[in-house]
Amino acid sequence: MKVRDTMTQVIWIVAAVLITFSVGYVGYSKYLSQFVGLDNSRDTPAHKYEDGQEYVPSKKPVLLGHHFSSIAGGAPIVGPITAGAIWGWVPALAWIAIGNPLMGAVHDFVSLSGSMRHEGKSIGYIIGEYVGERGKNLLLWFAFLTIILVVAVFALVVGIVLNAFPSAATASFVYIALAVVFGVYLYQLDGPFIPGTIVFVAGVFAGVWFGINNPVALFPAVEAGAYPDGTIILLGFLGDGAWLPGAVMDSSAILTPNVAGWVPAILIYAAIASALPVWTLLQPRDYLSSFLLYAGVGGALIAIIAGTLLGTASQPLVVADSIAAFEGFLGVDAVSPFPLFPMLFVTIACGTISGFHSLVSSGTTAKQLNKESDARLIGYGGMLGEGLLAAVALSTLAIAGGAEAAAGGGIGGALPNFASGGGIILTSLGIPVDYGAPFMALVLVSFLLTSTDTAARLGRYMMEEIIGTPGSGTETGLSGGVSSFARGRYTNPIIQCGLGYVLVISGEWATLWTLFGGANQLLAALALLTATVWLANWDESKQLISTGIPMALMVTITVLGLSWVAFKEQLYDQLIMGGASGLGAQISASVRIVLALVLLYLALSLVKIGYDNISSVRGSSGATPEPSDD
Repeated sequence: MKVRDTMTQVIWIVAAVLITFSVGYVGYSKYLSQFVGLDNSRDTPAHKYEDGQEYVPSKKPVLLGHHFSSIAGGAPIVGPITAGAIWGWVPALAWIAIGNPLMGAVHDFVSLSGSMRHEGKSIGYIIGEYVGERGKNLLLWFAFLTIILVVAVFALVVGIVLNAFPSAATASFVYIALAVVFGVYLYQLDGPFIPGTIVFVAGVFAGVWFGINNPVALFPAVEAGAYPDGTIILLGFLGDGAWLPGAVMDSSAILTPNVAGWVPAILIYAAIASALPVWTLLQPRDYLSSFLLYAGVGGALIAIIAGTLLGTASQPLVVADSIAAFEGFLGVDAVSPFPLFPMLFVTIACGTISGFHSLVSSGTTAKQLNKESDARLIGYGGMLGEGLLAAVALSTLAIAGGAEAAAGGGIGGALPNFASGGGIILTSLGIPVDYGAPFMALVLVSFLLTSTDTAARLGRYMMEEIIGTPGSGTETGLSGGVSSFARGRYTNPIIQCGLGYVLVISGEWATLWTLFGGANQLLAALALLTATVWLANWDESKQLISTGIPMALMVTITVLGLSWVAFKEQLYDQLIMGGASGLGAQISASVRIVLALVLLYLALSLVKIGYDNISSVRGSSGATPEPSDD
């Protein structure tokens, strides 16, 4: 049954999330802070193990900028737009507005707090402290493989955005250069923080203007007129780029030569950035880019309110006729039938809850936390910020409508919708669409770049804990054998980015997209399991409902979702019914089935191990002491 809108104003999407998020932050996050006993008299890992490389105490706004920039990748944009186009905007909005403060923000906060109490170590290390080496290695390998998928997919999406909006490429060059200088200014020259922020943030926004007026591309467009007038072709002297691995000379293809050129460039950048000390690029760049992100998300929210109340937008900010409030349990007819439960909850993912966030929280963020009380704003509040991004993305879909919305989202529909719909929204503030759309594209690139190189750094952390290392970030990997190469600061990113590149150019990234979403949500369930195990072992009086119920829901959703992918979409549709024509397609379908089953096995094995530990602890006379209480 489809339910159509009658001139529903988009402001109701914004109002719904602002209300539930405000209640969640003011009330629930305060309770959780008391529940885990945040105490500023304790030294955080950043102070206890300060090394100038990974453990670096950071000012709260700087760390919030890094954390928010790292967790807010392309998924909270692609997911809500895809889900809204398939099932309607109401189910998508409900999952964001309710699930984020009760599940996603809790997940991020307890991952950060738990890591902070365990020397800034990852969730794999934490669970290993209680359930043993097998549980630790299962989770760490699961996380490392997920990271490779993240690096590959995000690098590809950055390439797609830079191809669609060449002005964003120029602006990205400018703000990365400014970030390096800002890092030297702050940490080497000890320059004053606030004046430096004003000057360098102004430089970033000047870079946006410069990019709009000086767009760049690597190779000529496949289709004439695809680039703005005056676009500078950087590598035109090397031909049309058709010789690049994976490149397709077809304007309707995703991996055109320009995209195929940007992907390795982004991966090389991510490898280098992930190996540098955090103060060199990661911290200052994420802090500066956060102002772009705040301006994009906050500006869009303000523009929706102003455009609705004052009527200043170039067109009415109402839900387009092509977007239904509810498209039915199986979604739109143009899309292969998807059951709303459980696939809606896997599709939206990062806008509500994301396992990748647990890796950021227990990876880079926990190593830079200045005070324990900062965890409330950065962990819980940062996830609410991502929920606002998801609401903005859903609003751009509702406003843009038309053919792009009807296409069903995904990479092909989400990216133009976010930029074009966002450009329309920003006209409420007097910003022309010709400037607003490229700006929103740059906002998306900013999210993706920070997430890509942060993911590569997190992958190194995972491997360091799997193999073991004498000190985080101290081993280069250029000497010392295979294990040193696998975990080295310079060599581990080569492994990750190399595998990611092979994944993209092989074309298999498309067939793994759904599994990426499933793996991400499984990781969220396992992070909540880790938090529940930690709390159960810490104090037998601690309630386990806040983490246990979201964990149980995510396990159920993900198991059913991956089962649908493996048995319905692949085994039945592709192999039994003959949807996979040709040996290559059949092998691809078989690989997806195997991967889905492996993910299910890993997750259910860890759930069993964790459940046994909790039952043992709560069934004994007393809980073991919290490991950090030394």
